[in-house]
Formats: sequence, C-alpha cells, structure tokens
Amino acid sequence: MVDTDRYPLTEPGSPAWRKVVANARAELAAFGCRVLADFIRPELHEVLRTECAPLEAYTHAKIEKVNAYNTAIGEPLPEDHPGRTIMERGNAFVARDRIPASSIISKLYTSPLFQRFVADCFGLPVLHELADPLAGLTLNVIAPGRAHPWHFDTNSYTVSMLTQAADEGGIFEYCPNIRSAADENFPAVRAVLREDGTHPVHRLRLRPGDLQLFQGRFALHRVTKVGGGIARHSAIFAYSERPGVIGSAERTRQLFGRVLPVHLHGRTDRGDELLD
Repeated sequence: MVDTDRYPLTEPGSPAWRKVVANARAELAAFGCRVLADFIRPELHEVLRTECAPLEAYTHAKIEKVNAYNTAIGEPLPEDHPGRTIMERGNAFVARDRIPASSIISKLYTSPLFQRFVADCFGLPVLHELADPLAGLTLNVIAPGRAHPWHFDTNSYTVSMLTQAADEGGIFEYCPNIRSAADENFPAVRAVLREDGTHPVHRLRLRPGDLQLFQGRFALHRVTKVGGGIARHSAIFAYSERPGVIGSAERTRQLFGRVLPVHLHGRTDRGDELLD
C-alpha cells in the first residue's frame, strides 16, 4: 500500500532510506513540517477514503470555546495577551476501537517498519504505539461549517494523513517556530490571531494519501473552516517515546465522550500528549 519506490520502508538503513530520512530531517529542522506526497499509492486513495468515511457515524463531537494555548477561558490575563482571543473548536474524533484492524490506516499504525521510519525521520531511536484502546490511532473529523482553530500542540511529534478532502476550505496553515522553549513571542502570536498580515503564514493543501510529519509544539497552526457538503477526515497516528502510555480519564472523556476501566485504573502520565 505504501509507495516503497519513493519511500523505502522495507530497506531500513539503505542509501535510499537515508536520503528520504535526511530530507525529512532537514525540512523538520527548518520548518517543523515535512509532507511525503502520495505516501499511499494513488490507486489506493479511494480505498483509503471509503474505509474511513463510514466511521464518521461514530464521531464524538463537542463544540468548545478555546484559546490558542488550550488554557482555561476566563483565566486572568493582561489586556493584550493572545490567550484572550477566544475561538470555536469544532473538530471531533473517532476512537481507535471503532477503526477496523484490516483498514489501511490500522495496518500502517501498527507496522514496525512504519514506526521505525517515522522515528528515524524525527531523529528518535524508537517510537511506541499507545497502550490506550481508544487513542493512539484516531480519525479526526471536521464537518462543514467547522474548523480547528489556531493552537499549539502539547506533544512534540504529530503524524497524520488526510483520508478525505473537504469540498472547500479545510486548509492546513502554520507558522513554524513562532515561539521557542525560552520565548513565547506573544507579539507575533497576537499578530497571527488578529490576521493583520504582519507575520507570515504557511499554507498546505494536503491531499488524501499524503503523510504529514509535524512538530506543533513551537508552531502555531490551524485547519481553516470547512465548506461545501463533505467533511474533512484525517487519520492521527499518535506514538510515544515510552511504552504503555494511556490517557487520563478526563482527557479521554473530552475527546471520545466515554472512558474504559483502563482509564480509571491503568493510566500513565502525560496522557494528553495523544492528540493535541
């Protein structure tokens, strides 16, 4: 299913592997983002879409008022703090236990070759699947009229793949390295949120089957409002540098509207690095 002529997953450490990985690392270092176009072979793009489209029926949707930092709304902040900009978040998720193991995205998520390749692109020795039966692999759904507004990720590494494009809108926009571990750079963040045009914004028109590697910890990013009559679907492949990660009960309930016994009794720390 993967175009191994362009992305040699089955040849770890080969010259072709090292070239693809080096290019990915270079773009991640410069822009915090690397798109591997047609990672899934084009003849399978429609299969990818039709496997995931029916899963929309299992979406847990919750419309929330948020800020770019996902901190509590109403928290006392200075008058010009960008955290005072309130936006509506309308994206929703399908939990992993609703996604068939036979689907392309499930096979990819659990593939040791894929995991090794992704880890190498991010310069990591190893990545682990989450032990969470609801998170790990999810389908993100943005219905027409909804958007995923500007935000930063709490996790450092995001792996995703569009499975169904929207009729209109649904564009991925980002501002690489707008902040650092040492500097929040509030003036630049504020300029982007005000859309005053003084800070550059990169735009990506992703296509089904493209694999996106992204570092959203320091990059402000969003998916613009979806238009037309078709929802935007994307698979989120969440991994951890540690084995056995399970999300917290609170965060799991927010994302999926339910929890399982393992979330009440078997959670590990940093469960909220799963999705955002």
